[in-house]
Amino acid sequence: MKKALAGLLVLPFLFACSPSVKRVETNLVKDVGGGWNDTDAQMVAQEMITDCLQSGWYSKFTTRYGKEPTVIVGTVTNNTMEHINTAVFIEEMQRALINSSKVDFVASSSERGEIRTERLEQDEFASEATRKAFGKEVGADYMLSGVLNSVVDKAGSKALVFYQVNLKLINIETNQIVWNGQKQIKKYVKRSKVTW
Repeated sequence: MKKALAGLLVLPFLFACSPSVKRVETNLVKDVGGGWNDTDAQMVAQEMITDCLQSGWYSKFTTRYGKEPTVIVGTVTNNTMEHINTAVFIEEMQRALINSSKVDFVASSSERGEIRTERLEQDEFASEATRKAFGKEVGADYMLSGVLNSVVDKAGSKALVFYQVNLKLINIETNQIVWNGQKQIKKYVKRSKVTW
């Protein structure tokens, strides 16, 4: 009886401590803490890739070679004070590039390593008719890389957070920078109490 009574007394505390979870649409724009979020990554990637593909380098390449350029996304460095998973931003850029249908796209270095391992295993285990040969990879013409910076101006419970993303498209053969893009986001954050 005592155990049952103790269990009933503990039950309200368990429910009081459990989080409240509500599913929302993935395209919902909602800033919870004022930091860099998925909406920022999607918006910046889409706008910058659109700007990149409308730039002069693209028409020069297609006119000269009569084909779409092949692109790879390199490193995007996080120079902010926040922990930002740049892999999400890189995936957004890859998605925007592929969905544009204006460029051919090759796998990243980590993805290529996994594919090359698969090819090695096919050499040993797959039939002659189905195994994939080495030496037929498509080399990229350009690499897209960049940096994410931020400046935070705060006073008391208020803060102004400024993000700047710089991306460069570099000719892999010549090291020429053929496009340099920049996107800025500014957020005004007001908290009910000082938590910075």
